[in-house]
Amino acid sequence: MKYNSREENVRAYAKISSLLRTYIAGICFTMMIALFGYGLGKVPVFNYVGQMAWAIIIAVVYRQILGYPEKLRAGIQFSSKRLLRMAIILFGLKLNIDVVFHQGLILLIRDVGTVFFSIIITMLLAKWLKADPHLSLLLGIGTGVCGAAAIAAVSPILKAKEEDTALGAGIIALVGTIFAIMYTVLRPFLPITSLQYGIWSGISLHEIAHVALAASPGGHDALTISLLAKLGRVFLLIPLSFLLLYWMKRKGKRQHNTKIEFPWFLIGFLAMSFFGSFIVGKYLIFPKNIINDISTITTYMLTMAMVGLGLNIHLKDLRTKALRPLLAMVIASLLLSLLSYFSLKL
Repeated sequence: MKYNSREENVRAYAKISSLLRTYIAGICFTMMIALFGYGLGKVPVFNYVGQMAWAIIIAVVYRQILGYPEKLRAGIQFSSKRLLRMAIILFGLKLNIDVVFHQGLILLIRDVGTVFFSIIITMLLAKWLKADPHLSLLLGIGTGVCGAAAIAAVSPILKAKEEDTALGAGIIALVGTIFAIMYTVLRPFLPITSLQYGIWSGISLHEIAHVALAASPGGHDALTISLLAKLGRVFLLIPLSFLLLYWMKRKGKRQHNTKIEFPWFLIGFLAMSFFGSFIVGKYLIFPKNIINDISTITTYMLTMAMVGLGLNIHLKDLRTKALRPLLAMVIASLLLSLLSYFSLKL
């Protein structure tokens, strides 16, 4: 009996060791592609697209040429699910709730309009174009809130497919980059002040990186007000997520009591937001380089998660499934830009 017990222990140890090696290998695989994408995102010209978009592109190309690395699936899924949630939690440090409430209440009202307009118009256009509703909803949320991070945050709530999440994140990064470049080209010809230009960028562009890219040429004041406006939209991710959770639970009850998992990582996101807003800098002083390092790690973790998601994409799906949602999102983004621009004149 002792021999059998020892043999069973050896087999169990070997099984655990094999599983652990698979996890580590898969995580390292996503880490290497993310590193490549991160490097490309720092190269002039290539940096307009951004590291997350490059990571997804590399992962998609790898999948089409070499197929999905099945032996590494466990580690890859760890990156695409667990690391994704950890990154969203850390992303909360970028949201200064105190600043939003004390300096950006008027901007927050505009931000609410941006979120609702983006989602409603995208879904109406998607219905008109007969586009995939699930991917269109993700794109509408990404357009209205904060790009790929918003898509990643709401995907577990909406029970979105990983390929839809990856497609949405890739599309939002690419389209947002194009819009940000268009803003910088148009800026010298627009009859608005630098402050108005900053507000316009902050309430209409897709991601924080896009807002910073577009607003920087307008000067320090334009950049400051644009980021404040964008922070308000990031803040709205919290109530929007709980609204979606409530909607999915109601929908689940109508569909034979389908259970919706509570997104505990959003509580972490909110906790980190409060920690960064009211503790860091007041009761706990961290050197600026440490804060920057945490931000870099957060972005890198999110990039690794995008690699895992990108490996699930088939180009056939991109051609047949994404074109109409893409068109709906582009039209909605154009309408949002125009409406928010003319609202500055009111």
